[in-house]
Amino acid sequence: MLKKTPLLSLFAAATLCLSTAALAQHSDKETREDIGRHRAMAVAHEGAAKCLEAGKGEKVCMQELATACKGLALGKYCGMRHAH
Repeated sequence: MLKKTPLLSLFAAATLCLSTAALAQHSDKETREDIGRHRAMAVAHEGAAKCLEAGKGEKVCMQELATACKGLALGKYCGMRHAH
């Protein structure tokens, strides 16, 4: 009986992984919406990069980024955080 337990555990883990992957799949409409959000975030981040290049300062540029991303992404970094 003990020999079957590891096999049963492996089967349960595999089943859980496969069912989680199935839940993570999106419909075509949801995928198109995700693509649109990613593009909008990219535009917002490009604006933040240009703001920093213009020498406006990090505080001003991060505020502009937060405004551009309102309702678009989570967190004050518009879905992106750097290591610094």
